[in-house]
Amino acid sequence: MTNRELLLTAVKAADDKKAENIVVLNMKGISLIADYFVICHANSDKQVQAIVKEIKDQVDEKGFPVKRLEGFEQARWVLVDLGDVVVHVFHRDERNYYSLERLWGDAPQEDVMSELSQ
Repeated sequence: MTNRELLLTAVKAADDKKAENIVVLNMKGISLIADYFVICHANSDKQVQAIVKEIKDQVDEKGFPVKRLEGFEQARWVLVDLGDVVVHVFHRDERNYYSLERLWGDAPQEDVMSELSQ
């Protein structure tokens, strides 16, 4: 699976569980951590967990392991480390507080939603 396929799988999984305001930041040349950050949020702890479970299930189904999962029990900010793709699933309140899009404001945003509809 290429990084792009992994990215699209994660975004589709989040979208399938009604994640809100999905943003993809292209981190290539900006961060050594990952090529892409996916940032989204949900309005309840249960929905945060449902989004994370769906991401894990869909990438597992395609044979790609989740390297690390942090914050699942608290369901306020869950980090899903897929290697070159890192997914941040926030509870709405925490997303506004941490504002990763502003923190990584020099990273270009990518419109991947149009690729999912093809």
